[in-house]
Amino acid sequence: MERIWAPWRIEFIMRDKPEGCILCRSPQDKDDKSNLILYRGKKNFVILNKFPYNPGHLMVSPYRHVPDLAELVDEELFEHFDLVRKCIKALRTALRPAAFNTGMNIGKSAGAGIDGHIHTHIVPRWEGDTNFMPIVADTRVIPEALASTYEKLKGLI
Repeated sequence: MERIWAPWRIEFIMRDKPEGCILCRSPQDKDDKSNLILYRGKKNFVILNKFPYNPGHLMVSPYRHVPDLAELVDEELFEHFDLVRKCIKALRTALRPAAFNTGMNIGKSAGAGIDGHIHTHIVPRWEGDTNFMPIVADTRVIPEALASTYEKLKGLI
């Protein structure tokens, strides 16, 4: 059996889990780089997913803690989807993916990992980015460090 070592995961596994919502807490801290915040708009912000499906996996989130798309006011909604569009453009420039998956998981039963705070995922895709590892080893290989992806995308949105 082959083993893949990911020693950085132990920090996540062993740490005390903070109370509250990460999408509310992260923008309150002014250290955007350590929080992986790439862009701050008036009503929404863009953050790299700390546990990405692929390099460049972004999330667009309103600052306001709302559980459902229907609860966003027009200004939040327009800026939200304008940022989704700008993120796709920035990802095309910086990472040159072949395609994208975008979407929302609204509610825990729909798979929301951050239940109660609406956000849109933008996942760049490349030919062959899904291989035998997830199927055979239940393991996802991310070929680029978050800090490198952050530096490529910062300032492009």
